Amino acid sequence: MLDNLQQIYANQGLEFVRRMETAQLGEPRRVWTPQYGAQMKFMSCPLFEVLMEGPRGGGKTDTLIMDFAQHVGVGFGPEWRGILFRRTFPELQDVVNKTKKWFWQIWPEAKFNEARYYWVWPTGEMLLLRQFLRDDDYWKYHGHAYPWIGWEELCTWPTLSGYTRMFSCCRSTVPGIPRKVRATTNPYGPGHNVVKHRFRLPAWSNAPIMDSTDDDGELEPPRIAIHSTLDENIILMKADPKYKSRIRAAARNEAEKAAWLKGSWDIVAGGMFDDLWNKNIHVVQPFRIPNTWRIDISFDWGSSKPFSVGWWARSDGSDVTMPDGSVRSTVRGDLFRIAEWYGWNGQPNEGLQMVATQISKGIVQRELKWGLHGRVKPGPADSSIWTVENGNCVATDMEKRVKIAGKEFSGVYFTKADKSDRKARWQQVRKYLFNALPNKDGTPRENPGLFIFAHCDQFIRTVPVLQRDEKDLDDIDSDAEDHIADELGYRVRAEGRGAKSGRTKGL
Repeated sequence: MLDNLQQIYANQGLEFVRRMETAQLGEPRRVWTPQYGAQMKFMSCPLFEVLMEGPRGGGKTDTLIMDFAQHVGVGFGPEWRGILFRRTFPELQDVVNKTKKWFWQIWPEAKFNEARYYWVWPTGEMLLLRQFLRDDDYWKYHGHAYPWIGWEELCTWPTLSGYTRMFSCCRSTVPGIPRKVRATTNPYGPGHNVVKHRFRLPAWSNAPIMDSTDDDGELEPPRIAIHSTLDENIILMKADPKYKSRIRAAARNEAEKAAWLKGSWDIVAGGMFDDLWNKNIHVVQPFRIPNTWRIDISFDWGSSKPFSVGWWARSDGSDVTMPDGSVRSTVRGDLFRIAEWYGWNGQPNEGLQMVATQISKGIVQRELKWGLHGRVKPGPADSSIWTVENGNCVATDMEKRVKIAGKEFSGVYFTKADKSDRKARWQQVRKYLFNALPNKDGTPRENPGLFIFAHCDQFIRTVPVLQRDEKDLDDIDSDAEDHIADELGYRVRAEGRGAKSGRTKGL
């Protein structure tokens, strides 16, 4: 399948270059052509849904707008309508500037409506530039028909609900007209996880996804993520040979450098924790918890959004034996996330809509299975579960006795989490992550750190990549998938205000 796609890329891409370079009457003047590599693949890909992802400087925005433009003037006329989205109108300004740069050179007669943000060509084609801030903005376009729909910087949307709902608007009654959903992105932003999940990045980069199904089990249209590299942008590299050096100099740390120069999906630039997170240190293989250690539980409530349950072991400073037989030293107060239950439906940021009694039963079932029931102490939970609404209280329901396999067991109890200062919780988490790192001078650690058992997949998937809020860099973007992070914050904050640390500079 991939070989066939590559042949189609080559054939269709060469045809587009030929058409753009031909100066015959009624055809575009030579102004812009896609560079070989990601730009060519993106513009010639026959699949319905295509994402161009990669580092800064890959020419993604130009390629996106020219993907629409390649079908102008080929005979579709007014039937060729497109709409290109960013979250806000100010964010659209760069797109507007680039369309003006190219379109008026190629089609001097094309007109741009400054008041209503759309392009129209003498032959009737139209491209609208619009904002799409929230998922419900879909209803502004419900019933519309756009055979081409574009999304610039897809990771800036915290969910893909609006993105996928707009698929219903990608249609036309004209036989043979392309139907396309096209997007670009850098690998960071509040939507990092949902984009990574949808396109199976980085493992499936440049590979078509043909087996994805919807909630009804029906096959979805095929999709692909095409990875761009900075070296493919020969024009930029020739015009600005020191561009890479400036990117390296501007990067604040190795994580940011990897994101900006390589488009890494494993590291997110600008995150709340990514400058401290080191998977080789913070993620540990599961080991038997000593009987002298305290085990407790933390909880973040969710219904339509995911809930998160975390089980924690607090070290008393004793050594532990690892699966490979080696001995690991710990610091008194080290926190180990030993297990978790993330209440999602398999789609990022979508919950199971379980009631409180179902969740408490599920917690007890897991503790019985793991041999922890009766040993787990109450830990911090979102204080909202003690709110009484219409006579119902989540905390009260979870404390009710549960029946499993004909036997009754006690319910689940929590303590109220300290939610007085969300930003202080993130600072506390950062201190624990920092304290887990080895001392540069080789001396033993002295202050409690944070460690995660390797089977806590959802923590590892969501927490290290969480983005800072653009309007408040001391907070996490609340639109992101932050449920495990909230539950983590409750637990770390429960250790007391101000984590004891002798190494806090720069945190």
